[in-house]
Amino acid sequence: MTDSTMNIALLQMDIAIGEPERNFAKLAELLEKAAAAERKPDLIVFPEMWNTGYALDRIRDIADRDGERTKAFVSGFCRKHGVNVVAGSVAELSGEAVRNTIFAFDREGNEIGDYSKIHLFRLMDEEKYLTAGERVGRLDIGGVPAGMMICYDIRFPELTRRLALGGAKLLIVPAEWPHPRLHHWRTLLTARAIENQMFVVACNRVGTSGTTSFFGHSMVIDPWGEIVAEGDESERILTATIDLAVVDKVRSTIPVFADRRPELYGSEERPL
Repeated sequence: MTDSTMNIALLQMDIAIGEPERNFAKLAELLEKAAAAERKPDLIVFPEMWNTGYALDRIRDIADRDGERTKAFVSGFCRKHGVNVVAGSVAELSGEAVRNTIFAFDREGNEIGDYSKIHLFRLMDEEKYLTAGERVGRLDIGGVPAGMMICYDIRFPELTRRLALGGAKLLIVPAEWPHPRLHHWRTLLTARAIENQMFVVACNRVGTSGTTSFFGHSMVIDPWGEIVAEGDESERILTATIDLAVVDKVRSTIPVFADRRPELYGSEERPL
């Protein structure tokens, strides 16, 4: 990062369902390519469940035990190349529970944060095979306060607002968001950026698993809701440069947070 700017690379990859070896090999190839770019990234982000895909019927057998393989692999890459990485999410076996978990690392390869998906997606039977996380995902990336969410989480605006109120200027969203809901994807991500006056960085997968196809369209959106970069439906590395100083400018121009009336619509549900 230079001053307030950050170079970002999103690894919009296909995922071989139930084949961790193929996925680790694919990711290693894309990572080296991203690191070798003329404009070296400050931050690299992966998609959701990139190690296994949604092979939920055998997820316990192929999940990464305590995330050990993922942590060693990504930490070594960060040390080698001096890059921050939010390593998408992986199926992680912890004790008897399988969670959908993000691990994040700094330029020296130190783990700086983790987050397990708290909203499980019933349309893909996540609640039958996975255990939900129980805490909000916060981290600091080189002095930049950021938040982490996974896929379905973006349908819950309360979560993004809590992260923004906690100081987050950047929201990172790994996903496996499928057809036919492209309009939802683009609209929800843009809304989260506008209403919370933050950058949104979302990395979605491409390809097909069984009868489900995934459309990519990874996105970087600024605090005004303008799209800085957007992918297509092909496997690719999407890059963008953002200026985080824009966050403070937008928040001072339209003082949404100062004008809130939480005493009238706070966290408690009450009849109108």
